Amino acid sequence: MTTPAAHSSPGDLFDPACPTRQVLDRIGGKWESMLIKVLADAEPSEVGFAELRRRITGISQKMLSQTLRSLERDGLVRRRVEPTVPPAVHYSLTPLGRSLDGPLAEVRAWAERHIPAVVAARAAYDANPPS
Repeated sequence: MTTPAAHSSPGDLFDPACPTRQVLDRIGGKWESMLIKVLADAEPSEVGFAELRRRITGISQKMLSQTLRSLERDGLVRRRVEPTVPPAVHYSLTPLGRSLDGPLAEVRAWAERHIPAVVAARAAYDANPPS
């Protein structure tokens, strides 16, 4: 098995062992993108778990927890726990996470600019699907 340090080109997206694939999987998900946006908008403040859940409609508690853990593991999100009963958990972006906000904003802007074309393409496809 190839280890990440052993593969030949750190940016070779077509190499199955390339860690770039894992990073793109992480930042390409809808929940990750939304969390980065909410946390970036809150800068320099932190956001509590319950507030994140309120701001990101449709996400389950389990999915929010899993996504935050993954982002924390990747160094994009910082977690701070207050030793209260029950513990209060707060999240913020790390400098690495903040550096991702700009590129994700560009992708969101692209989607907003092009959604009419995507909707039209879907309608055309659905009206005449391939046989």
